[in-house]
Amino acid sequence: MEKLTVVGSGIMGRGIAYTAAISGFNVVLNDVNEENLKKAQLYIEKELLKSAERGYLTSKQVEIAMTNLNYTTDLQTAAHDADIVIEAVFELIDIKIDVFKKLDVICPEHTILATNTSTMSPTEIAAQTSRPDKVVAMHFFNPVHKMKLIEIIRGLDTSDETVAKVKEIGAKLGKETVEVNEFPGFVTSRMNCLIGNEAMNMLMEGIASAEDIDKAMKLGLNHPMGPLELADLVGLDSRLRNMEYLYKTLGEKYRPSPLLIKYVKAGRLGRKSGTGFYNYES
Repeated sequence: MEKLTVVGSGIMGRGIAYTAAISGFNVVLNDVNEENLKKAQLYIEKELLKSAERGYLTSKQVEIAMTNLNYTTDLQTAAHDADIVIEAVFELIDIKIDVFKKLDVICPEHTILATNTSTMSPTEIAAQTSRPDKVVAMHFFNPVHKMKLIEIIRGLDTSDETVAKVKEIGAKLGKETVEVNEFPGFVTSRMNCLIGNEAMNMLMEGIASAEDIDKAMKLGLNHPMGPLELADLVGLDSRLRNMEYLYKTLGEKYRPSPLLIKYVKAGRLGRKSGTGFYNYES
């Protein structure tokens, strides 16, 4: 399992590509949007040089990683000889299914098709392919190169062999893995969305400031990031999509906070827009 393709060059896609390249995989990063792909390439190259300056990587490792990385807007070129393809597009099931249908035609029979989703059903995605036994969800966390966990989510037909190979890939990426049987939201997203949504409701109700809610969670419950900081990092539009999916599938306790809906309508999407629960504009 040496050739790894990532489809989607957003925050998660470029993070997965970066991590895979420094871990020794031959990586192709694909995106339909050439401008987004160029931005991802600049980001990855900047991060590699920054890691070398800080002593996390040697100059030789940076050179190898850059050699291992290729970029293309053509999905056929990106995936025709891949051992594993990790999809990292928007959290919209129709978009993901469209990508997997195309990959099923392009990729060799042995290729594992993985979706980097925090909520969507790998069973539903797999059913649109001719290889449901080789379809799995790999839920990475942001920032990918720092976070140690990958949730591996089995679809109904995912084989033991596929799970074993994905665990090997996770180990090569330097990650710990947990195996989860499919259910909406898996483990981490169900917990994280509940905590974040309650924090938003408390802020809306005037119980405490965003800073103090986050400080309480970090110092009182030993969370590495506060729930509002984390929502800003993930993107409030992404969090709203996740909440809407969980509300639809799991019921009332996942009803999105009215404050979250209001912020997304206002274009306050977190770090990527410059403002969310906090202001990131210089």
